[in-house]
Amino acid sequence: MRARSASLVVAGAAAVLLSVAGCSGGGGTAEPTATVTSTQTSTVTATPMGPVTPTPNSGDGSGGGASGSGGGSAAAGGACDAGALTGSTAEGGGGAAGSVEFELVLTNTGSSECTLQGWPGVSFVGDGNGTQLGAPAEQDFSSPHPTVTLAAKGTAIVPIKVTQAANYPAADCQPAQADGFRVYPPGSKASLFIADPLMACAKADVSIMTVQAVQAG
Repeated sequence: MRARSASLVVAGAAAVLLSVAGCSGGGGTAEPTATVTSTQTSTVTATPMGPVTPTPNSGDGSGGGASGSGGGSAAAGGACDAGALTGSTAEGGGGAAGSVEFELVLTNTGSSECTLQGWPGVSFVGDGNGTQLGAPAEQDFSSPHPTVTLAAKGTAIVPIKVTQAANYPAADCQPAQADGFRVYPPGSKASLFIADPLMACAKADVSIMTVQAVQAG
């Protein structure tokens, strides 16, 4: 910014002449004459400010949060919504004595691709009304957990192992016929139901299932 100065000069001159003449009788002594002269000069100089550097805003108007769409439905390629998935079971690798291994198959029924990554939440349900039987499946965190992309109508699998309920004392297991599985896709608070009438343990603190992370189908 170019320096600029302003000068204000105020000058004033005033003269006051007071003359008082008097006479007495036919003549007298003239009164003294008083003359007052005042001159005042004042100069004010404005000193210019230096260059002003703009201070950047603390944000870009987004509130400082991460960029994105916030809440709402995931865009194409986002996490698969439970409402866009259906489930079934398929034979797996057999299993050791006293257990059975198979796969939960998740199918994307939506019109665009979506992704799954991590471990689903799985539990037995029964009584014809979705009542949970026993404790949820344990998650095998040693299993690979890639991000799996499901094209429209594409599938992913979840390897699962179930120990036979008959291996447990009845008092410890409280065996009960399950209607199937309640499955929460990774990161979802919504679930889907997969029918499969297996024997489960209804006792709340007993889990006879182990699930791995979602794998490509």
